[in-house]
Amino acid sequence: MSTELLAPLDLAFWHLESTEHPMHLGALAFFESDGEGDSDSVAKLLAERAAAIPRLRMRVRPVWLPVGGAAWSTAKDFDVRRHVRQIRLPDGDFAAHATEIAGELMEQPLERGLPPWEMYVLTAPGSRAFAVLVKLHHALADGMRAVAIGAGIFDQIAGARAAGARRERSVPPRSWLPGPHQVVGFARDRLEEVGRAVGIGASVMRASRFDLWGASALASGSSGTRRLGTAVLGLDDVLKIRRVAGGTANDVLLAVVAGGLRRWMLERGEPLPAADPRALVPVSRRRPGSAAASGNRLSAYLLGLPVSEADAWTRLASVRRAMDRNKAEGPGRGAGAVAVLADHLPPLAHRFGAPIAGSVARMLFDVLVTSVPLPRSTLSLGGSPLRAIYPMAPLARGQSLAVALSTYGGQVHVGLVADAEAVPDLDRLAGSMTHELATLLRAATG
Repeated sequence: MSTELLAPLDLAFWHLESTEHPMHLGALAFFESDGEGDSDSVAKLLAERAAAIPRLRMRVRPVWLPVGGAAWSTAKDFDVRRHVRQIRLPDGDFAAHATEIAGELMEQPLERGLPPWEMYVLTAPGSRAFAVLVKLHHALADGMRAVAIGAGIFDQIAGARAAGARRERSVPPRSWLPGPHQVVGFARDRLEEVGRAVGIGASVMRASRFDLWGASALASGSSGTRRLGTAVLGLDDVLKIRRVAGGTANDVLLAVVAGGLRRWMLERGEPLPAADPRALVPVSRRRPGSAAASGNRLSAYLLGLPVSEADAWTRLASVRRAMDRNKAEGPGRGAGAVAVLADHLPPLAHRFGAPIAGSVARMLFDVLVTSVPLPRSTLSLGGSPLRAIYPMAPLARGQSLAVALSTYGGQVHVGLVADAEAVPDLDRLAGSMTHELATLLRAATG
């Protein structure tokens, strides 16, 4: 895989990025070693395993054709030491220090001339725990693809890397120019794409709002600063609630987010908004067994978070009904399918339309809520077991909060990324989500 054009949505993410709004995903993973964390040996192991993942050797470079496009190409001067770094934290609460520095590191954009990823090994004197922060540009991977790439650092996955690398290299690069057999029907296909784009665009515009949250902290996040918060929810509790309420575990988690936001706003003394905030809930369109080199395959649902509803069980029922309607319509249609629109636009439109698209996000939704799938098996790094992993999603321009959830080891780990100036009390919001789950559990079992 020496050269490959960026898929349309990858190109959109690449051009959406700005200094204040970097478009990378992240994950903060905590491990426990037998002795004091040895940052040198962990960094060396990370570097070896990352260097063996072909995708992590790829950088983005512009191309002449198609106009406005870009391509992945292997970085001939690739040096893994420029991507794997070590940070020594002060004595004290290791998890708190690691979470704080991770938020600061998430502020910093990835260097665009290099393969767009970084890993940081975080250790502290006298601590048996160590942490690894992973940053991957959203153009490089969506949530599922990020997991597939990042899993290569773990002991359980590293042994199968050679076979995976052969499969990835077997994918032929996309041609920059259409061959003779592609010319026939090209105009017809473009007309069909334009028609689909108009339909999706109309749905998006109809759903756009100009009366957002007014003076709420979530209405404007543009400082460029980042703060990371974390919460841990019991998976057994989520499943107990689901069994009583019906629907899916994800419905329960969305209701937890809604109730957590309500509780947090009331505790801050903020008035509840006149209109319920809306969440953008990404949906993967990646087919099982699809080519490893394929780009982002995402759509999304729009969901009104019923923060105005006082009863937790009624909030959950409202979320379930709304998600059932979304699923009946499908991820390729409707107002939330803004990501699908990227597939039907030419590369030049992404280059010059990115600033406009970035501004549209705050008119379409108020908060991003995404679930990141993880392997179900127990994972370790250099023999040190993984204890917790918190996913992190990027903040769109004008957004103040993104919520990412992943399940591992019988727990749901919640990663909250917020604009540090707009949401300085992110720990309080994390605690509100924990309380909301307890409230739902009492309603389900009482």
